[in-house]
Amino acid sequence: MPLEVALRHRLGAFALDAAFEAPAGVTALFGPSGSGKTTVANAVAGLLAPSWGRVAVDGRVLLDTEEGVAVPAHRRRVGYVFQEGRLFPHLSVRGNLMFGHRLAPRRARREDPGRVIEMLGIGPLLGRRTRALSGGEKQRVAIGRALLSGPRLLVMDEPLASLDEARRGEILPHLERLRDEAGVPVLYVSHSAAEIRRLATTVVVMEEGRVARTGAPAEVLPGPGAEAVLLDGRAEGGEVETGIGRLRPARVPHAGAVRVRIEARDVMLAVAPPEGIGALLVLPVVVTAVRPGPEALVELAHGGHRLRALVPMAAVEALGLAPGAACHAAVRAAAVEPPPAAPAWGGRGPDAPAPGIGRAPDP
Repeated sequence: MPLEVALRHRLGAFALDAAFEAPAGVTALFGPSGSGKTTVANAVAGLLAPSWGRVAVDGRVLLDTEEGVAVPAHRRRVGYVFQEGRLFPHLSVRGNLMFGHRLAPRRARREDPGRVIEMLGIGPLLGRRTRALSGGEKQRVAIGRALLSGPRLLVMDEPLASLDEARRGEILPHLERLRDEAGVPVLYVSHSAAEIRRLATTVVVMEEGRVARTGAPAEVLPGPGAEAVLLDGRAEGGEVETGIGRLRPARVPHAGAVRVRIEARDVMLAVAPPEGIGALLVLPVVVTAVRPGPEALVELAHGGHRLRALVPMAAVEALGLAPGAACHAAVRAAAVEPPPAAPAWGGRGPDAPAPGIGRAPDP
């Protein structure tokens, strides 16, 4: 696993006891204030020494208290993006970016400065002083600086929390592109379900210092849209090929790798294959679970893929929907959400580390 974390620590009355593993991509720590998200992030980055723990990134052990391993923060090669950016005010945007690039060991310089500048849309800002930047611009520069430092892992602690809605809308597409192109694992801290639903590939839900559940955003996040499923696919000619079949969403913004969102309300169930209903796709499924309610949420499996459908309880009984039952699902609508900005890349404070960098050269 690219990211392995197991930590125990006590801060006053607060006790942290959390462990999780996450595949490549964006792993989001989600939960209310005080649930332990930033404590975990700081322990991973080396800004906090837990009483017990193990942290490994891509197989490289950064912390193992039982084995006496504790790599210092400045040698962990963890790029840390703070909530407020923490740029160097005496340097231009270009100077901030190149500070990170110069610190990266030559063998770790897998990111070209020009590519990072283009990916984050900060080319027009290069000659400006940081005090003249908007909040969203500062965060993009901080992300670029951290990325150019050659990190094994990016840690982002509430990077959008201090921004208004307009600035968040400005930066989110760039974070999506970072997720899809950079190939660097990201540990992303946030208490915004909407933000995480848009960015994360894996969500670790924190409650009172413990991991409550882990999974894909659509599986574990509360609130509107949690009944939806997200499918990775490849778009071509206005259609998207996914693991469950070929779909034709209303809008496909570009060819290449995309994410398809299927709302539970847009999945209709029938015992026999329905005809004449204008569905995008009809496929055989097996019921794996039924969650009762005013409208039952029916969990479905098609091969190794999952769908969800919202069905009136009366229809659940009439159709005999129970775990193990076979039926047919008609997908009536789908949306590409969020559209990656480009095709996916197939790879995998004074007392703290330099602001937004979080590392120093290897010896």
